[in-house]
Amino acid sequence: MLPADNYQTLQETANRKEVLKAEEPKETESAGNWNPSSAEPLEDLAEAVAETEMPAGPAEEGAPPEMPSMAELLEKEFDLWQPKRGEIRKGIIVSISADGAVVDVGLKREAIVPASDLDRLGPDGRAALHEGQEVYVAVLRPSDREGNLVVSISKAREEEDWIRAQEDLESGRLLELAPVEANRGGLVVQYGKIRGFVPTSQLMYFPRRFSQAQKMERLQQLVEAQEPVPLKVIEVDRRRKRLILSQRQAWWEWKEQRKRALLESLQIGQEVEGTVTSLRDFGAFVDLGGADGLIHVSELSWQRVDHPKEVLKVGQKVRAKVVSLDRDRMRIGLSLKQMEPEPWERIRDLYTEGQLVEGVVTRVAEFGAFVRLPEGIEGLIHVSELADITPERPQDLVSEGDLLLLRVIRIEPERRRIGLSLRQVTEEEWAQWAASYKAEGAEDEDLE
Repeated sequence: MLPADNYQTLQETANRKEVLKAEEPKETESAGNWNPSSAEPLEDLAEAVAETEMPAGPAEEGAPPEMPSMAELLEKEFDLWQPKRGEIRKGIIVSISADGAVVDVGLKREAIVPASDLDRLGPDGRAALHEGQEVYVAVLRPSDREGNLVVSISKAREEEDWIRAQEDLESGRLLELAPVEANRGGLVVQYGKIRGFVPTSQLMYFPRRFSQAQKMERLQQLVEAQEPVPLKVIEVDRRRKRLILSQRQAWWEWKEQRKRALLESLQIGQEVEGTVTSLRDFGAFVDLGGADGLIHVSELSWQRVDHPKEVLKVGQKVRAKVVSLDRDRMRIGLSLKQMEPEPWERIRDLYTEGQLVEGVVTRVAEFGAFVRLPEGIEGLIHVSELADITPERPQDLVSEGDLLLLRVIRIEPERRRIGLSLRQVTEEEWAQWAASYKAEGAEDEDLE
């Protein structure tokens, strides 16, 4: 683009040529009899332009001046632009001295940081600055008396949190911030020097059916927990000092990241702590801090468990052992029962052949009845050991839930079997045992 004064010069030259042409004798010319010699040569136009006032250059006197290059014209036009007061720009420190600092902000001229502004950073802040460092600066004066662009590092640092928030909004960066306050509308979090807000509509596991009292109770729990919440910036308004964040938009990405990181750090056999988040027929899910592990129903206890609710409840804190890891499928297997010694490993210390024990019938089959003993070990009363006369159907003698007095007749730790007998309990032993229960029942009635 040519400067405006060059365009004006060319226009004046063109007008002068029109006047000269008007003063010449008029001749009728057509395309067929046009004579090139009668037309003004193009060199005349160039000479006329040269006679006008053009910028002086290094050429010799009398020689036509050179036209500005496109780069020079663009540079001149670019330099005409001035930053606005209060604008924040990123730059690189060129030099630092007792008089201040010089910062390259991408313009033709460099920006000046006064020494007084550096003093506001404090001794540590000023000492931390160095040449080549990337910093934010705020425009104080687009041009002082000497034409310098005056900027402030200290002022920009006051706005850095807003700049960072805007960058986080644009990049979608995942944040983890702890709530510092709760109000009727949501949570307040500290984002640097800025206070951000997370509306209840942007919180996970916050049902709409909650009453206002339930909402406040839940919000207060999050504040008192003092645990970081995964968040993303969804709105930044510096003018209104408005910073809005969302847990919903961050949740699944955060869960994925935490689970991958946790899977990489875990080892089989490692003990972990977590919170029960849900119960299913097949097991219990435990939150290990961003990633869920599964305790299969068979790993809940050494005793028989039909449903996880018999052992656990949602919200309960548990300590479990990692028993399986599938990093490709991102699955973590946990065990609760392996936190305790396996009863079969000390079966000989617990029971001896001929010993009388109590047990509860857990299942009745055609070949006998399974009984759970106090230590969680399950034994079998074979149908032949139910009575002196073998019944056709074991269900005719015992039922699920019956409490029985039994005699241990066989222990096989290697096969994890323990044989029990109802038939080999004498009538006298049975009567004494039954009487002890009646006595305990009478004592309970007296206490009531």
